[in-house]
Amino acid sequence: MVDLVLVRHGERAGTRERRYHGSTDVALTPRGYEQAERLAEWASEASLTAIYSSTLVRARETAAAAARANGLEVRMEPRLRELDFGAGEGLTEGEMAERFPEALEAFYADPAAHPLPGGEDPHAAVERGLAAVRDIAAAHPDGRVLVVMHTTLMRLMLCRFLGTPLGEYRRLFPLVRNCSLTVLRYDGDRAAVLEFNTPVDGRRPA
Repeated sequence: MVDLVLVRHGERAGTRERRYHGSTDVALTPRGYEQAERLAEWASEASLTAIYSSTLVRARETAAAAARANGLEVRMEPRLRELDFGAGEGLTEGEMAERFPEALEAFYADPAAHPLPGGEDPHAAVERGLAAVRDIAAAHPDGRVLVVMHTTLMRLMLCRFLGTPLGEYRRLFPLVRNCSLTVLRYDGDRAAVLEFNTPVDGRRPA
C-alpha cells in the first residue's frame, strides 16, 4: 500500500476575502510562501518517494518548496486541478448572492447536485481526481507520496473514500487548512484515513 499525503496548497490571493478561485490561476500570497516553506521543513525529513502537484500555479509553487527540500522532482498531474466554479469564479459568496441568489441557495442545499452556474460537475471532478491517485498508487505501490492539490477536490475525494454522498462535502469537511496534512493509506481501491487536516507546524514526520 502507498501512503498518500494530501496537502492543500498555501494561502492564495483572494483567500482572505473568501473569493472562489477554482480554475483561475492565482499565485500564493507572502503568507502562502511561508506556509510552503514550513511544509518543506516537514518534507525534508518525511522519506518521500515522490511529489505530485496540480498544474495550477498555487499548487506548483507549494510543491516546489518541498521538492527543493529533498531533491525530488515535482510531477505535474492536471487531473488534480481544482474544480471550475463557473460564474462564481473570482466572486465572494456575497457577490454571488447578488448575482444569482437562487442558484447559490441550491448550491448550499446540495453542492454536488447543484454546482454553481456553469461550474464543473463534482461527480466528474471526483472521478478524474480518483483516476489520478490510482495511477499514483500504481506507480509507487510501497511509497510515501506528497500530493499537492485543492480543497474542494480533496473533500470530494474523501467523501468517495468514506462512502458518503458527495453533497455532504461542505458539511463534513468545512475547512481544510492551507498546507495541512491529510494522510491516506491506499491500495488502489480502498483508503484508510490516518490523519486529517493536521497542522504542519511543529509536526515531525512519522
